[in-house]
Amino acid sequence: MPALLTRGWPNTTPVIISTLAHLSSRSLNLMGGVADLGRPPEIPGEALADVQALLATARLHRYAESPTQPTPVAVLERAFAGLIGRRYAVALNSCGSAMFMALKGAGVCPGDPVLMNAFTLGPVPGAVDHIGARPVLVEITEDLTIDMDDLRAKARSSGARHLLLSHMRGHICDMDALAALCEAEGISLIEDCAHTLGAFWAGQPTGSFGRAGCFSFQSAKHVNTGEGGILATDDPDLAAQAILHSGSYMLYGQNGTVPPSEVMDHWKTRCANYSLRMSNLVAALALPQLPLIPERVADWNASHDRIAARLALHPGFALPHRPQAEAYAQSSVQFRLPGASAAQMARFVAAVRNAGVMVKWFGTELPEGYTSSPPHWIGADASLVPRACAIQATLCDIRIPLGLSAQECDQIADTLMKAASVLDKEGTIHGRA
Repeated sequence: MPALLTRGWPNTTPVIISTLAHLSSRSLNLMGGVADLGRPPEIPGEALADVQALLATARLHRYAESPTQPTPVAVLERAFAGLIGRRYAVALNSCGSAMFMALKGAGVCPGDPVLMNAFTLGPVPGAVDHIGARPVLVEITEDLTIDMDDLRAKARSSGARHLLLSHMRGHICDMDALAALCEAEGISLIEDCAHTLGAFWAGQPTGSFGRAGCFSFQSAKHVNTGEGGILATDDPDLAAQAILHSGSYMLYGQNGTVPPSEVMDHWKTRCANYSLRMSNLVAALALPQLPLIPERVADWNASHDRIAARLALHPGFALPHRPQAEAYAQSSVQFRLPGASAAQMARFVAAVRNAGVMVKWFGTELPEGYTSSPPHWIGADASLVPRACAIQATLCDIRIPLGLSAQECDQIADTLMKAASVLDKEGTIHGRA
């Protein structure tokens, strides 16, 4: 027998946990004196302790043939459903999987048209492509939210009965008006809330307006588990399908929020197993972070508001208007440089990055990092949304890490304004040729 199998593996768990704690507590500065804008939210000590205890049990899979107590995933599902105010929550391996499950559970079939706003990220049209449906792009406003008039027109011209609405980069449209439009036009609404956990419209949480809300726990999001997502809904049939499709086998009774038995009985032999479920390890990381969401949102919003207010003083920048009914959870800042050409935008981005601030630009010829726009999405027709493409041609954003000081916020804003001023002196921005 090989020596490796006889002597056993060393116990590396304490080393792993110690390393995680060390990395989560470090405020890495890789930007030459400017705050690291890519720094994710720290993993709290309680989560690290829960992970170590879980690793000691080796029970990382969310289902067990002989369960003795609710698993961390089941506890997370119950807690999250209560947080959003929905009857059911199904924990999955990503927000992309949650959107795919929501579309499938809502009855979207291959070839069906699905409406979606033309300001989002690749996983949203990716979920439409995953199910074999056809994205129908809808125009956006200069405030980076969906254009209601174009939505109505596209719904009627395409015959689409489903809208996958992305609250992209935390920008929330008038949800009361949208809900009324969807009801009038017979449109089923699914919300992509990857950027709006902890945000509200007129006091109601995002993710609670449509048939389903889809959330992300990716490292840059409001709850950081590296990967992970969750679907929230009041629809028992949609929840049942998501549970079964996610890979519950016939152990779905262990889920935290299970639809009635007659609903599960109806669907349990009709749903293929796609193995998209969340692990106990991810849930153990997530649970202690749920109570931290309001504190994190307040921190992010304070930094956002300070940077945005400073940028608004410069004539070269155009920032989106935030309506009074929107209580945002803004972990990034968006701005445009109206009138700038592609070459001028490229010079601006290079100058800002060279100064140590990682700025992203939606107008690049090819997708870059986490940033993409309509011409980059497989299966989408960018010619349907010329205004959205024009808006994104001069649209940039920066991520905001938690814990920025007022001085760091000002330094970031000043770096952006300095680069814009160089273009302004050339007479190349805000409308001057």
